[in-house]
Amino acid sequence: LINDGGNVIKKLGFALGVKTNNEAEYKALIRGLRTSLDEEATHLKCYLDSELVVKQLRGEYRVKNANMKPLWNEAKELEKKFKNVEYFHITRDKNKQADLLVNEVLDANE
Repeated sequence: LINDGGNVIKKLGFALGVKTNNEAEYKALIRGLRTSLDEEATHLKCYLDSELVVKQLRGEYRVKNANMKPLWNEAKELEKKFKNVEYFHITRDKNKQADLLVNEVLDANE
């Protein structure tokens, strides 16, 4: 979680078990939304490297996968607790902080 000044407020990583990339993206988003609520954030810009998930959250694509529907629902319910939430797709090479955190968690769980 990074504030407007670019300072890291909170950093967390967690093991998910076996999930698809898109399921993992939703799980991470949900955890991030909950953490943002705990930190009393009101406006969010969420940067995700799954274009599919971003387009589903923006309403550009429907959620067809049965495993992802409850995750989408949970994210959308949490979203209502903020004044504003925006979703942006970024390429994986622009998401280095998240990748480093994922690798730390994976290394710790080997």
